[in-house]
Amino acid sequence: MNRPSYVVRVAEDPADREACFAVRKEVFVAEQGVPQEIEYDAYDAGAVHVLAVREDGLPLGTGRLLYGEAAAAKTDGDPSVGSLGRLAVTRAARGLGVGAALVRAVEDAARARGLTAVDLHAQTQALGFYERLGYLAYGPEFSDAGLPHRAMRRPL
Repeated sequence: MNRPSYVVRVAEDPADREACFAVRKEVFVAEQGVPQEIEYDAYDAGAVHVLAVREDGLPLGTGRLLYGEAAAAKTDGDPSVGSLGRLAVTRAARGLGVGAALVRAVEDAARARGLTAVDLHAQTQALGFYERLGYLAYGPEFSDAGLPHRAMRRPL
């Protein structure tokens, strides 16, 4: 099968950031029914966003890294741990390895900032995906945006 090629990069310019937000809107708001007013938050401004784009420029997926003070509430206050979140891959791009490439890009961004681990809050239906990438679940299941989640961590 001939897979479309894509690149994953840090979203530096406004157009890239808008593409990240468009993917999140498509996946979380339209597909999963997350209310738009909670999908975008104050953390977006200071986060590192990563973007997967097809060679023709079509956005395929996104994710973000929170670190420092922004990540504290999600990492039990540990300043050496980053928080991966808002990982979304468009329906058309699923199964192409985009999600794993985005996770690795977030981990690279975390390493570049001197972090020693990455935490995330995974939808329970995605636990197997993250486990295959080396994340371990901890703590009880909880609800976020009306969907069941578990906390997970991977040392870098």
